[in-house]
Amino acid sequence: MPDYLVHVHEPPRGVVQHRVSAADAGAVAGALGVSPLQLLSVQAVPGGAAVSSGGQGLFVRRGRLSLRLFCQELAVLLDAGIPLLEALSTLKEKESAGSATATALQALSEALRQGRSLSEAMRDNPPAFGPLLVAVVGASERSGQLSIALREHARYLAWAEGLRAKLVGAAIYPALLLGASAAVMLFLLMVVLPRFAGLLDGSGQELPWASRQLMDLGVVLADRPAWLLGALALLALGLGTLWRHALLRAALASLLWRLPGLGPRLTTLALAQCYRTLGMLLAAGVPLVPALGLVQGVVGPRFAAALAGLRADVGAGQRLSDAMDTHHLATPVARRMLRVGERSGELAAMLERAAAFHDEELERLSDFITRAVNPVLMLLMGGLIGGIVVLMYLPIFSLVESVQ
Repeated sequence: MPDYLVHVHEPPRGVVQHRVSAADAGAVAGALGVSPLQLLSVQAVPGGAAVSSGGQGLFVRRGRLSLRLFCQELAVLLDAGIPLLEALSTLKEKESAGSATATALQALSEALRQGRSLSEAMRDNPPAFGPLLVAVVGASERSGQLSIALREHARYLAWAEGLRAKLVGAAIYPALLLGASAAVMLFLLMVVLPRFAGLLDGSGQELPWASRQLMDLGVVLADRPAWLLGALALLALGLGTLWRHALLRAALASLLWRLPGLGPRLTTLALAQCYRTLGMLLAAGVPLVPALGLVQGVVGPRFAAALAGLRADVGAGQRLSDAMDTHHLATPVARRMLRVGERSGELAAMLERAAAFHDEELERLSDFITRAVNPVLMLLMGGLIGGIVVLMYLPIFSLVESVQ
């Protein structure tokens, strides 16, 4: 059975760490003999991995506070009846002193002791807590549903992380294919071709022009590998410089959005993110117009103008469904769901359902990349490698024919 690293709230001891073997994550509470509500976090431990009691704690990811785990664990403690200040202190206890997480939690605790609200304390620490979480917490403080809002925000962050992981996963195979093909071509150019060039030069056979140029390139690269390393370094530096240029990034993104097949799917994914973010904010109690302003900062610059116009129209009294339709921000499915939500008073739920409906576009996008892009890359790389091999063997075929 797999092992799990579990943090459990055990009054009066506070947060206690356990390592337990269980059939799956759902069986951890039974294996420990505690209520599932007491579980703060459950993480699978790789086989044979040692568990350290110190370190950076569960919240730190790349040196930053993990908002998803923070919201999830704070919601569990609040649901267990622990006061907010004590819950923050409990979370801080399991973090190493001086870590980014401990510092952020300490700042929140000190602000609460001074009589400030949690949202005000978060607003003073923007690197750790984003504007979305600040708005959600602020609205939930007014409605008295802080734990519910935190749990919903954790679910939203988990969806965003899953979306990012799927897109990255779809790009891994093409990247590996390009890297492997480049390595094979460099091996042929720098190792195999120079040896063939030496053999053919000794035969006195006149080489075809293309083969001669390829042989000369291989000899130069083999004799001067520093040139190749310098060229690759300059290429990487140039690409990095271009990527940091905002206008060039925008031009590249605009090109991707115009590609047939890919552009419509990217648009649908961006709109699904817009619906999900707006639905999460409305469910937490954030007013519609401020929520649209927050969505504008999440979706990105491509829809900035449309969202600004949408916010202005809604602020002027226009219905959300009509305003979204005017600014081309509503898919046919979303338009109908929004109108149902406006009539029933369940706009947040309908936005969430529209986003869930369009989440299937991500699966279709992954399939599109796998079925279309990968074969094209394989043909391209195979053609390049095959071309090198053909040019390399052409002189040998000519030599054999002359001998015969």
